[in-house]
Amino acid sequence: MPLMIGLMSGTSLDGIDTALVRCDHDQRPRLLAARVQPMPAALRQALWALCHADSVTFARLAELETRFCRLQAEAVTALLAQTGTSAADIDAIGSHGQTIEHRPDGDFPWTCQLDNPSLLAELTGCPVVGDFRRRDLAAGGQGAPLAPAFHAALFRDPEEWRVLLNLGGFANVSLLPPQHSSQPIIGFDTGPANALLDGWYARHHPGTFDRDGSWAASGRVDSALLARLLADPFFQRAPPRSTGREHFHQHWLEQHLAGDEHAADVQATLLELTVASVRDGIALALPKEIGADRISVVPCGGGAHNRYLNERLAARLAPMKLLPCERLGWSPDWLEAGAFAWLAWRRLTHQPGTLTTVTGAGGERVLGGLYAR
Repeated sequence: MPLMIGLMSGTSLDGIDTALVRCDHDQRPRLLAARVQPMPAALRQALWALCHADSVTFARLAELETRFCRLQAEAVTALLAQTGTSAADIDAIGSHGQTIEHRPDGDFPWTCQLDNPSLLAELTGCPVVGDFRRRDLAAGGQGAPLAPAFHAALFRDPEEWRVLLNLGGFANVSLLPPQHSSQPIIGFDTGPANALLDGWYARHHPGTFDRDGSWAASGRVDSALLARLLADPFFQRAPPRSTGREHFHQHWLEQHLAGDEHAADVQATLLELTVASVRDGIALALPKEIGADRISVVPCGGGAHNRYLNERLAARLAPMKLLPCERLGWSPDWLEAGAFAWLAWRRLTHQPGTLTTVTGAGGERVLGGLYAR
């Protein structure tokens, strides 16, 4: 059975998630091992600056791409050593790359992931599948989110509706109807999550994130500020939709501040923004005849470890119930890396990796380019 490695570096820029996955036509993908390769502080700062730069030289772009690619290769080598696996045994690496900018709308849509699959194949001795998003974009889609097809392969239930809720830098949902339902699978970005929370926290504390949401829990939700944030037109758009730092960033937040807010209250309000936009997004896309008490919401990604965020989700989404990802056989930390291992396997077997009901593309497409061993 094919043995794949998935690599994912998200908007938090804290490290490269690496997953070893067994794929097969007749069985659900199986996670064999996983690890995170921490992002060196200097590289993280450089990539962060690149994501927010108005312009960049080709030399700087090439330097950061190479440094990032070498870190990916270190991540692969460490995972192979951890599992006692030979590079010759790996059918392919699925490399997402580091998103620098994602603008899928307008006359000239684009998405930019910093990556060099050729160099990664050279450094690791493994075939590499990369550049997943632009094929969907070329077909008229949003190029994101790409994980819902993987979520469906893993988690569709014979009877109940499930909502996979990824709480990374930005939040996205995969609405999974029961296996024999005629309802389509739907997936889309609901709005900001850790990107704004981490940025505001880092402005006021020496750390990089609000562990367990403790600082947010110490504040009070500013209802007027929350209303101003939720008035952004993005939250009223029907799916398909995707977003990123290009839209929701610290300057966007500052534009909505009156200037006299307590910092902890802003953090509490940003957390409530995530919760409210998740709730509203699910309500917007879910068929009206489906009772909320028939739905399980499965948090994953870094936000799945935020205790206070999960408390607020449970309160706001009730009577939907929260279902821990671990009960379904996968850690919430490795789903995105697992998704790109699976998408690479789909590329090797010439199977589409998109769902038109998710991205809005003109048809299902095989994603990614293959860079041979």
